[in-house]
Amino acid sequence: MKQARERAPSAALRAKARRIQALLDELYPAPQIPLAHSDPYTLLVAVVLSAQCTDERVNQVTPALFARARTPAAMARLDASEILALIKSCGLAPAKSKNIRELSRRIVELHGGAVPRTFAELEALPGVGHKTASVVMTQAFGVPAFPVDTHIQRVAQRWGLSDGSSVERTERDLKALFDERDWAKLHLQMIWFGREQCTARAHDAAACPICSWAAG
Repeated sequence: MKQARERAPSAALRAKARRIQALLDELYPAPQIPLAHSDPYTLLVAVVLSAQCTDERVNQVTPALFARARTPAAMARLDASEILALIKSCGLAPAKSKNIRELSRRIVELHGGAVPRTFAELEALPGVGHKTASVVMTQAFGVPAFPVDTHIQRVAQRWGLSDGSSVERTERDLKALFDERDWAKLHLQMIWFGREQCTARAHDAAACPICSWAAG
């Protein structure tokens, strides 16, 4: 059975999206990636660590980790137990330590020590899902992508840009509403707005510069 064709966003919804984007550009004209990194590999590892863990915690952990092993080859030489000792304060640390070691080994053996530049190759690495691959592709390699995290999922639903039924649906809806040249910047702007002004708890929608008029 063929799937029903997705409806194009209405003119009213596109107008709302443009107004939201204009406000985000005013509030966050040059948003920075919240995870400290120095190259595609350290970004990849940091994003893997950020699952079920705050970026602040990841940024506390990675300096010691990268001082010990900053390249895939160096990381692959460590035992998973050594990596675990360095990242143990992160959520899901035992699984992450094994994944980081194994993805590093595969990058060395299958990709010549360089982080792969395709979604398929990235998502084939242990511990790397679509969101993680999307962050690396867009922020490290400049390939259009719109990674959706919990903050983006929340604000997109609050603003009526998506029904919030799934991360996949939210990603499709946002891609349909915004020009792909703006996806990388909007991804970061929405994260920062969700953290600083549109929080999950104790949120006053009436005082929010976007929710106050865009909700629903």
